Amino acid sequence: KENLLLAERELKKYPKGREGSAIISILWIAQRQNKGWLSSDIIDYIAKFLDLPQIRVMEIATFYTMFNLNPVGAHHFQICGTTPCMLSGSEKLKSLLREEIGQQSSVSKDNLSWVEVECLGACCNAPVIQINDDYYEDLDEANTKKILNSFLEDKPLKPGSYRNRKNSAPEKKQILTNGHKNA
Repeated sequence: KENLLLAERELKKYPKGREGSAIISILWIAQRQNKGWLSSDIIDYIAKFLDLPQIRVMEIATFYTMFNLNPVGAHHFQICGTTPCMLSGSEKLKSLLREEIGQQSSVSKDNLSWVEVECLGACCNAPVIQINDDYYEDLDEANTKKILNSFLEDKPLKPGSYRNRKNSAPEKKQILTNGHKNA
């Protein structure tokens, strides 16, 4: 009932006859209600709810990587695989996730899952992993392993930068002149 109220509130944001524009919001509400994924029954329900063809709802659900059409773990890792993250080490992190969790798009016995996604929009903090709703940034293998273990122990570490910078502010670096550090 609560989610239906949320969906109806979303519909009110759009003019009469344009309620289908709420599709992304409605899909998001439904996915959250269904433990992180959208079943075919849910897709059909949303199509009827928005008075849209089922294929239109599927087009949206399959286009955006934020929507999952198969069950995901309680802690779902989405790792960016685009160029900035790849150049910053995401390939090593994907190998670590594959080793520790299993194959992409499967749920481990520990109820974890992972998938490679296109850009997460935090390129300056690469490599980046989104876990459920939180971003873990400036990662390397060691801190990714610590983060993963924290979820296994049900004591998730704090999201944000793992190089201790604030948001996407530049890191403080020493300037070298003729091989000497400047203050």
